[in-house]
Amino acid sequence: MEENKYTPEQNLETRSRLKAIIDTAIDGIITIDHQGIIETVNPAAARIFGYQPEEIIGQNIKILMPEPDRSQHDGYIENYLRTGEAKIIGKGREVLGKRKDGSVFPFLLSISEVQLQDKLIFTGIVHDISNLKKAEAALLESENKINSIIEAAVDGIITIDKRGIIEMVNPAAARQFGYAPAELLGKSINVLMPEPDKSRHDGYMRHYHETGEKRIIGIGREVTGLRRDGSTFPLYLSVSEVLLQDRKVYTGFIHDITRQKLSEERLRRYAAELERSNRELQDFAYVSSHDLQEPLRKIQAFGDRLLSKEYDNLSDQGKDYVDRMLNAASRMQTLINDLLSFSRVTSKAKPFVKVNLDHVLTEVLSDLEVSIEQTGAEIIRTPLPEIEAEPTQMRQLFQNLVSNAIKFRKEGENPIINIYAKNLQRVAHLTATPGDEVTEIYVEDNGIGFDEKYLDRIFNIFQRLEGQKYEGSGVGLAICRKIAIRHGGDITAHSKPGVGSRFVVTLATKQPQES
Repeated sequence: MEENKYTPEQNLETRSRLKAIIDTAIDGIITIDHQGIIETVNPAAARIFGYQPEEIIGQNIKILMPEPDRSQHDGYIENYLRTGEAKIIGKGREVLGKRKDGSVFPFLLSISEVQLQDKLIFTGIVHDISNLKKAEAALLESENKINSIIEAAVDGIITIDKRGIIEMVNPAAARQFGYAPAELLGKSINVLMPEPDKSRHDGYMRHYHETGEKRIIGIGREVTGLRRDGSTFPLYLSVSEVLLQDRKVYTGFIHDITRQKLSEERLRRYAAELERSNRELQDFAYVSSHDLQEPLRKIQAFGDRLLSKEYDNLSDQGKDYVDRMLNAASRMQTLINDLLSFSRVTSKAKPFVKVNLDHVLTEVLSDLEVSIEQTGAEIIRTPLPEIEAEPTQMRQLFQNLVSNAIKFRKEGENPIINIYAKNLQRVAHLTATPGDEVTEIYVEDNGIGFDEKYLDRIFNIFQRLEGQKYEGSGVGLAICRKIAIRHGGDITAHSKPGVGSRFVVTLATKQPQES
């Protein structure tokens, strides 16, 4: 036996250094004898299993094992000592440990066998992999979620390598192009493209890799896809570039817009038809109203002659007929004029210019001066803003609203009319572009009011509420709505019978250029 070359002091220093290394090691280190009794345990091992070192020294190592290893361990050591057949000694593997609190955890165990002068011992290195297992489980769960999302996605998802070879295709993408997923794997992506894109794609990929110039990557655009049966369809394609550790891949997100295109075409045709219909309706209203003027003038002229020259010669019944005929002709004249006014809101429209609504209101109140004085109306007003509008139609709008407020007053009570404005950002239900600035014009009165269940009805042409004794054709508010809509807004009202009404007109502050 070779002599010890080190002095006692050196041996002591070596043992001290070794103990310090073992005690400060991150991994657990446990030594057992040939019967499985724990002889030494470092702080890390004790901490891993939830014990103090002195609690497990002298105990059988199997107290740190869950079943069935706990029951089988003594037999395993006996078998190894008898046959030399090692299942783990000198190899290392993943096993389960049992903590003091009964919880079980995974760790990597490597065991070495050491033959001392007088006995055989085994040293186990314990590396706790609980956090690693949790991270692996979380990663697996994340991958499963991602895979589930991809598999269940409504839109198509395809991944290709830098040569354009398909590496992954989800069921939705395969279904969009009429294939089974397995039929597309390993194929060039240009199999899903019609000409000329099919022939150009490889060149585009080369050009991108050489120059970095992007035509669709990271941008997205509308393209055409080729189905297995040879038919083509429109799709919106957005492509993202992903840099992996050793290579690039490209993922395309495919949204079939066939239905969208059909809907857009139907909407385009509907809009064109609606525009044509509106134009014909406006022309009809204008021409019909204009053509009705001549026979109506004859009726009124002959009625006036009867009234001035033959009235005294008529019987009482004849006089009644003449009076009723002239009244009907007068009402007909009013209806025709109102119909012409309604049709001219758009058919004879003028361009938008900057209009000071406060000046317009002043002119309207001046025109209504006689009515205001006769009814004792009180006008309360605050300054109104300047907007882009058609001056004549703004005048018509205020004329109708203020006239109605005066007309529909309560008996024995002077009208009080309050006119003011608010500026605000556009809300979603209005007709112009969301986010634009709009002006709300309020016209409030203390008149007879109405039941709000009739709200939609009062803005329809020739619609008047039943039981009203006031004269009119029911066109005024319909004209107001048509003007408001043409100016990027709308009109509504809030009212209670006997309390009064508040009309709210929304107008866009700036108008788009009309073609």
